[in-house]
Amino acid sequence: MGKVISLVNQKGGVGKTTTSINLSASLAVLGKKVLLIDLDPQGNTTTGIGINKGDIDKSVYDVLIDRCSINEAILATRYKRLFLLPATINLAGIDIELMEKSKDEPTFSKGKQLKLKLDTIKDLYDFVIIDCPPSLGLITTNALTASDSVIIPVQCEFFALEGIMQLLNTIMMAQKNLNPNLDIEGVLLTMLDSRTKLGFEVVEDIRKYFKERVYNTIIPRLIRLTEAPSHGKPIIAYDPKSKGTEAYLNLAKEVIERNGNN
Repeated sequence: MGKVISLVNQKGGVGKTTTSINLSASLAVLGKKVLLIDLDPQGNTTTGIGINKGDIDKSVYDVLIDRCSINEAILATRYKRLFLLPATINLAGIDIELMEKSKDEPTFSKGKQLKLKLDTIKDLYDFVIIDCPPSLGLITTNALTASDSVIIPVQCEFFALEGIMQLLNTIMMAQKNLNPNLDIEGVLLTMLDSRTKLGFEVVEDIRKYFKERVYNTIIPRLIRLTEAPSHGKPIIAYDPKSKGTEAYLNLAKEVIERNGNN
């Protein structure tokens, strides 16, 4: 059975997209069949994995508004076992369109569209990884409803815990109203600058708060990691020997281990 994992944090710049791309690519390198879903209207995951937006005929937007089936919109990437459901700027207005449609069609469930589509194909994959936008709107609601669990990336900086309570409340609301089986897969510490004492203090605080839910792997702050998406490549293809490649492979191993998916 395919495990659906969303990367969620309403704060921008915490490493959601970087992690979505590199975790997916690392899982694929480790032999897993992976579907990566770009749910951010900016479409950075789509370009970061090497897909030209000008070549996209159908996207996740078309799937959510029933313009095509999910299979029609899924693209093969240049990486073995890694597939993408791309996003374009069309997705920016999806909240309003879904609300309008639910008014016109009483049986249309605006928060369940992604789940309904994913349920038909998720078992064709070992993992489905969803990159969510930096907001807690209807797109993220769709992701939480469709997911088995969430990974929360947290930046190793001073305001790291700020906003986490709001996010946890949103996850609890989703559990209560939409998806009682939703679980916190793990908390991922990102962008650690090993030269600063503050970074390690944040690591300590997060570990105290979330305990065993925090991954052992910490993603370092690296120039190579920020460069890779502009070349349309995950770090494992851009710089196979970098510390970033090592970190994301270790994270992928932890994810596989936690899911008993050996």
